[in-house]
Amino acid sequence: MAYVPNPLPPAFDFDLSTINLLADAERALGELKGVGQRLPNPHLLINPFLRREAVLSSRIEGTTAGLQQLLMFEAAPSDDLSESDVREVANYVAALELGFSLLEKLPISLRLIREVHARLMEGVRGHEQRPGEFRHIPNLIGHRGATPETARFVPPPVREMHEALSDLERFVGERRSDLPFLVQLALVHYQFEAIHPFMDGNGRVGRLLIALQLREQEYLPQPLLYLSAYFEYHREAYRDHLLGVSRSGAWTNWIDFFLRGVAEQSTDTARRSYRLLDLLQRYQSWALSASRTGNLARLVELVFVRPVISIANVEKWLGVTQPAASRLVGQLVDADILIEVTGRQRNRQFAAHEVIEIVNPPDA
Repeated sequence: MAYVPNPLPPAFDFDLSTINLLADAERALGELKGVGQRLPNPHLLINPFLRREAVLSSRIEGTTAGLQQLLMFEAAPSDDLSESDVREVANYVAALELGFSLLEKLPISLRLIREVHARLMEGVRGHEQRPGEFRHIPNLIGHRGATPETARFVPPPVREMHEALSDLERFVGERRSDLPFLVQLALVHYQFEAIHPFMDGNGRVGRLLIALQLREQEYLPQPLLYLSAYFEYHREAYRDHLLGVSRSGAWTNWIDFFLRGVAEQSTDTARRSYRLLDLLQRYQSWALSASRTGNLARLVELVFVRPVISIANVEKWLGVTQPAASRLVGQLVDADILIEVTGRQRNRQFAAHEVIEIVNPPDA
């Protein structure tokens, strides 16, 4: 036995509590949109929040890499096999960035989803299971060693899976006006998880799709809203609500849960964004008073985009010599903007600790 979801949209009624939750979510999202519109450099917030999303979405799947580990890996990529978890998180960043770039020439489609999945699984755990290709055999969700009889959930067989994917692609492309967009996001996320079209990486791709739909529909001027922090914090409820739709058609419970997540994460990201912008203003005031050249102020802005850097990174990004890069980093260390985090004498890396503390998950 397997579960085959009906095509979207389902038949359900909006009750007053759902309408109120929708209003709260749209209001919070509107505030976050205002933050995005006032950014002097969009990447100031996009890059750190995207990486926070990568850490938390991957953590739901069992990885243990933290934000600072990811940032250190990006500053100096390594082939060390012991860093497999952080490489998976880095792949999530690369897959999301690829998805954003593909949206410039493609709509959200099965082709785009396959390309994003291929990048997500490149060279990491699960790479042998046909990255970028939909599964050709059945799969299931359950504990290790589970059978179709004992699994928590059995997605549709291959033929029905392809039919469901075609229906989903059609629904996403319709841009319906009779359903609020945030409700459509909730429906699509459930449907993708229920179809489970890949042998591995389905959860991460499903969460990536939320950000890609927000970007494609221009619902936010900058991709700042990510829901993995909410899903991670309420991990069991997240899974139970998805399963509840499959078992008993509990759409309202799932939609309400999703809308609460949009409201909570929009508010949380807006608060963190205001703190980051205040911190940037303080750092820039210091930089302008400490140096007559523009390089120090430029470096201050760069550490918000890349909160862990090396001397070599600064040389490349600012186009300065190694001694000049070293002096600039030294000034930020003396001002307690950067701290050295490797404990080495060579190939050192420096972290913008206040930036990371604002962005970082509280339990990291």
